[in-house]
Amino acid sequence: MPALIDHKKARFNYEILETFDAGVELSGTEVKSLKKGQGALDGAHVIVRGGEAYAVGMFVPPYQEKNAPAGYDPRRNRRLLLSRKEIARLASLEGGRGLTIVPISVYTKGPLVKISVAVVRGKKAHDKRESIKRRESDREISRAMKDR
Repeated sequence: MPALIDHKKARFNYEILETFDAGVELSGTEVKSLKKGQGALDGAHVIVRGGEAYAVGMFVPPYQEKNAPAGYDPRRNRRLLLSRKEIARLASLEGGRGLTIVPISVYTKGPLVKISVAVVRGKKAHDKRESIKRRESDREISRAMKDR
């Protein structure tokens, strides 16, 4: 289950409350592009409309620029494949005060491409400083253990 793309800043900018795994509706060239490691999740989020969930703002470039279909939009809305129960849960959490649904990573599971989606709350500045301190202390500890 190797990650094809990660939203690197998500764990720093947000406090993750709950995660879901979903399939993604993609075209064949988009799958090839993702398996090549191209794409970005920065600025992407998930919306629930009409009983369906969509990833909005996810960037997936065409596999071959010259052979891309006419009018191809790399930031188009992509439908997420979730159960009705999961969609209902996301819809109830989407309206929550200060909560957002963001994609965390895109990965493969066998021949399928899946996306990990999380319900998050934005961190305050002091929480981010705390995360930085914790990360740096962990680095120092690992360096000290390595030098032994």
